[in-house]
Amino acid sequence: MKQALLLTALMLSTAAFAADPKTVKMTLVDHSNALLIEGDVAKAVMAENLPAAVFKIYPGSRFAFVSQVEGGIKGGTCIVSARVMLVPLTAAAKAVLFRPQKMATAYDALPGSSTEACKAMAREKLKEATSAVASGIVKI
Repeated sequence: MKQALLLTALMLSTAAFAADPKTVKMTLVDHSNALLIEGDVAKAVMAENLPAAVFKIYPGSRFAFVSQVEGGIKGGTCIVSARVMLVPLTAAAKAVLFRPQKMATAYDALPGSSTEACKAMAREKLKEATSAVASGIVKI
């Protein structure tokens, strides 16, 4: 009986970890190099790595998450930099204000890289930066 309750609680806590964009109002903005990561993919990576608890502290109606992934392949080496920022929205226009509340950047280089490996590293670095911002707000 105790094991069943523990298992149920564990499953519920795992399911509640990532915020579901369909149920939690969130504004996600992407300004990335489309050759490394497409806008929809970047927004999905951020949504998957932002716990719902973040939006209790920073409501989606008043704050947005902005991502920027830059870099590419130079001389066979893939270089990627991914930045995620939590910024306030204006009340009237719902536009982003560049006054970051939280910000994190992740970067890496991979020698002898292919285009696909570079794109995979871009997604991984965006995930890392998003998790770093989220962990600065709530315990993950």
